[in-house]
Amino acid sequence: MTITTQPPVVRPRRPRLKGPLWWFWQVLSWLVLLIALAWLLATIVVPRLSGAQAYTVLTGSMEPRYPPGTLVVVKTVDPADLAIGDVVTYQIKSGEPAVVTHRIVAVSATTGGELRFVTQGDANNAPDSESVRPVQIRGELWYSVPFAGYLNSAISGEAHIWLLWIAVALLLGYAAFMLVSAALDRKRRVSP
Repeated sequence: MTITTQPPVVRPRRPRLKGPLWWFWQVLSWLVLLIALAWLLATIVVPRLSGAQAYTVLTGSMEPRYPPGTLVVVKTVDPADLAIGDVVTYQIKSGEPAVVTHRIVAVSATTGGELRFVTQGDANNAPDSESVRPVQIRGELWYSVPFAGYLNSAISGEAHIWLLWIAVALLLGYAAFMLVSAALDRKRRVSP
């Protein structure tokens, strides 16, 4: 009795696309990942870790540099360190939550030695009607992110924290998927 063995079935390999479209997709997906990560860092993580506060520009008073929808991040500053030309966010009335972000156009002191700041929006024709006391100042402009304020306004309070964790999980999952798929591609190329 003779046993004949059949040769193993060789399945044809599916050709992998490595042309310009494949490279375009790879570059685009990594670019989207990096932009999303940078946006999250700039708008949520960095302000929280540094003790800064993020606000959304709602009016056109600071156009063209800070149009409506711009997210401005301000850091606490000693009012004595502020000078003409600095952009500050201050409470309209001391102790109330409403704030304004304008540029300092003049600095003076009362007879008692307390500083007073005259502010004006870059797009406004005249200074603000009332001077700003040091206690009203929430901080000096640290940096701004165009258009990020729209999302910041739509998401408030505890939703920021949930969004951050969900976005981090999605981004890490996507990065892991990209790394695993690249490793599997390399393994397939090496195996006969």
